[in-house]
Amino acid sequence: MPKILVLYYSSYGHIETMANAIAEGARETGATVDVKRVPETAPIEVAQAAHFKLDQAAPVATIAELKDYDAIIVGTGTRFGRLSSQMAAFWDTAGGVWARGELNGKVGAAFTSSASQHGGQETTLFSIITNLLHFGMTIVGLDYGFAGQTRNDEVVGGAPYGATTIANGDGSRQPSETELEGARYLGRRVASTAAKLFG
Repeated sequence: MPKILVLYYSSYGHIETMANAIAEGARETGATVDVKRVPETAPIEVAQAAHFKLDQAAPVATIAELKDYDAIIVGTGTRFGRLSSQMAAFWDTAGGVWARGELNGKVGAAFTSSASQHGGQETTLFSIITNLLHFGMTIVGLDYGFAGQTRNDEVVGGAPYGATTIANGDGSRQPSETELEGARYLGRRVASTAAKLFG
């Protein structure tokens, strides 16, 4: 069975919750899954003043271990329509991985959150996907086999490009069950795709 990394950055815990749901879905297929986060680049006093969630259980990932995975699912909150600086900084140090082609042909996917329904989720997903394509990865999206993303009886995240959630401007909204099921679905799809490629 494939080995999968769910790699995330989460300031306030919304993406952390989505990452764990994605891992849960992937594990349902029998895949081995690690959940890790990228290093925080904000000074500690800034992070504390902004009430960042600094007690996250996931260990911090290293660039050197990326090659050990068959699939990497990358998540971060949107920052003005693109990936966060923390996630960008992590990938910006992975030039050696790119030069050696260590991720060529591996499976990649994306997830994100935003404050509002139209807060740049799709462009953020594309900013993640663009990075993964440059590293040679095969992209899996959140296909319409997950019909929850088409519902309009409630506020709901999700896009064909990846799993998403909506946090509200003050962070008060947590991922809904529909959004968490979308995350689990994405985890299952990535794991099953990786199993077909590397099984």
